[in-house]
Amino acid sequence: MSERAIASFEITTWDEQAYDKRDGIKLSRARVVKAFRGEIEGESTAELLLVLAGEGSAAYVGVERVSGRVNGREGSFVYTHAATAAGGTQAGDWPVVGGSGTGELAGIGGQLRIDVLPEGGHVLTLDYELG
Repeated sequence: MSERAIASFEITTWDEQAYDKRDGIKLSRARVVKAFRGEIEGESTAELLLVLAGEGSAAYVGVERVSGRVNGREGSFVYTHAATAAGGTQAGDWPVVGGSGTGELAGIGGQLRIDVLPEGGHVLTLDYELG
């Protein structure tokens, strides 16, 4: 049976380093730490590769481990990021990596969604199953 967990999160660390910056395009790497509150409680660490191109176009890919509790179950899991933004349109994909669950989250599979709130906060929705 599918379950859902919703949490707000705050980015507590954003350490970004550009590694290629020319012709109006910037490639960078970021180490990101987040704190979660809600049905997901805990912390995560992520490594992201980002591109900021002309005319507001951007994209990133990354890997993130969430450690803590999901609906009261303690453990961790990893998910991947792939997102783009261009011409006012945004798209993203955040699947849980199979076999990455630990503790009471062993066997987790699913999909995440990240929404940016108008006031600037973030909400993460995890639709998952434990197998």
